[in-house]
Amino acid sequence: MRYKVALLGVLLLPSLALAAGGEESNLFAGDIGNAIWTLAIFLVVVFVLGKFAWGPLLSGLQNREQFIRDSLEEAKAENEKATALAAEYEQRVLEAKAEATAIVDEGRRDAEVVKDQIEVQAREEAEKMIVRAKREIDIAQRTAVKEIYVTSAQLATDLASRIIGREINADDHERLIAESIDRIDQLESN
Repeated sequence: MRYKVALLGVLLLPSLALAAGGEESNLFAGDIGNAIWTLAIFLVVVFVLGKFAWGPLLSGLQNREQFIRDSLEEAKAENEKATALAAEYEQRVLEAKAEATAIVDEGRRDAEVVKDQIEVQAREEAEKMIVRAKREIDIAQRTAVKEIYVTSAQLATDLASRIIGREINADDHERLIAESIDRIDQLESN
């Protein structure tokens, strides 16, 4: 198509020059032989350029265009892949944050449970210690009261033997102590 346009232009150019008129200085104003040689040289130049210059030049431009097109498609695909990866990483970050929050919440709940268990154990130990202390106090009190009974009975027996003027034998002594303890127990019961 290009060749036909160029050939038509070469053929019409002398006609246009003649139509413009006169004998002005014109390339085509010379004789017909000069015009044929000009036309022949032009066609040879067009043929040589078409065969050796325009083909490789056009091929190079087409290759460059294809390279640019492929590069754009590849860049677009890489951009889409990068966008997908960014979205995936963002999703993973959100999941990691949610998991970290869940772990922290679980740790708090576990700490509360442990705290409650420690408080319950402390209360139970305190109650056991109080019960033990009360029992030991009660035992100590009973022991002290018995010692007081025994001591007071001995004092009473000694006093009574001095008053009576005779000494009481061991059996009488034991009987008087037991009677005194029974009376004191009866007084405490009332």
